[in-house]
Order: sequence, then C-alpha cells, then structure tokens
Amino acid sequence: MGEISLRRRYDPVFATDVYEVKLDEEFLMSSRFSVAEAELARRALARTAGDRLDVIVGGLGLGYTADAALEDARVDALTVIEYSDAVIEWHRRGLLPDTAGLADDERVSLVQADFFAAARSAEGFDPERPGRRYDAILLDIDHSPRHVLHSPHAAFYTPEGMRAMSAHLYSGGTFAMWSDDPPEEDFTALLAEVFTDVDAERIWFDNPLIDGQSSNTVYLATKE
Repeated sequence: MGEISLRRRYDPVFATDVYEVKLDEEFLMSSRFSVAEAELARRALARTAGDRLDVIVGGLGLGYTADAALEDARVDALTVIEYSDAVIEWHRRGLLPDTAGLADDERVSLVQADFFAAARSAEGFDPERPGRRYDAILLDIDHSPRHVLHSPHAAFYTPEGMRAMSAHLYSGGTFAMWSDDPPEEDFTALLAEVFTDVDAERIWFDNPLIDGQSSNTVYLATKE
C-alpha cells in the first residue's frame, strides 16, 4: 500500500511532542487527535454484555483503541490485527509514550495479518483455532467506508463483507468502526441489513488548528 512511517515533532500549538503516522505522504493518524479512537473501544464495550471478553481490534496504529479497550476489566483477551510489521515493532520497542506497555500486557496478542482477508475467511482471525468467535470486533483502518486506503478493502463494506465478518461474532456481540467522515446514511442502512441496534455516533473534540471543534464517527451494531 506504500511506505509507512512514524514521526515525532514538537508542536508549538499543543506545546508538546506529537506523534504522527504517514502512508507515503498521506497522514493516517496523529496523537493530537485520539479522542474518537479511544471512544471507539469504550462505546463498543459499554454495549457488550458478559465477562472474560474476547476482543479483536483491526488496526494497531498509535494504539489508542487497544489501550482504551484494556481499561475495561472484563477484557480477558485482546487480539490486534495489524497489516504492517513495522507498526507492531514501534510498540514492541516502546516508541509511543501514550500507549507504553501495550505490547507487554499479558492479555494482548499483536498479530501481523490482513484484517480484511481474515474477516472474509471461514477460518477467521486465529489460524490455530479456526472458527473462533469474539465478543467484539473494533475496526480502525480506513479513513471511512468510502475513502479506503487500499482498493481491495472496498469489498468489506458490502452486505456480503459484513455478513462474513459477523460470522466471527457471538450472538449479542458488537461490531464497531471508526470513520473520519460524518455519519453516512447508506452505510448505516447497510449495517442494518446484517445487524440490529445500529447507531452512528458523532464524536466531537477540540481542534486548536481551526480554533473550534472537529468530529469523527463511531458506528455501532449488534449481532442478533
């Protein structure tokens, strides 16, 4: 998909070091704006019943979604599926202070794999336990269902793609997804074809760069 890189720079607006991830020259994420990534995990797990939860996170990035999921004491196992082995190495080397220790948590497995290929397959996300199901699947990889990082990802954002992914969830399990765009009615309707209790929540956060607020979207859905 391109060359992925991590950079640290001092930001005078925030008066702190900022960590940013780029794919070639395209910005993917920044430690300046991590509110919605954390809320993705918190809101998804808030609607997920049960104890000893088994959770998948699609996309490691700077680690905010996985780190927030670990705040929930019910999470017993957290598997993070990350395409880039370089991103996994950043965490294993402790290069990201905000999420330091994530890679060392005994509940966490960092797996280098293609989330979208695993979601479509019958075997699922654990080759050693084909058909393993999960209590929640949290996805933060593409910019939005319409703005994907890699063209093959588009097949995931279809009824067929959603049904294949939902097969890896327990009944009552949660699918949640981050998007950089405002809620899309078409995608919400698509989710409603496969899931129940579908919602698209706008997450607002302060943005000093525009002297105002910006927002991301968290989609939430429950498997029957």
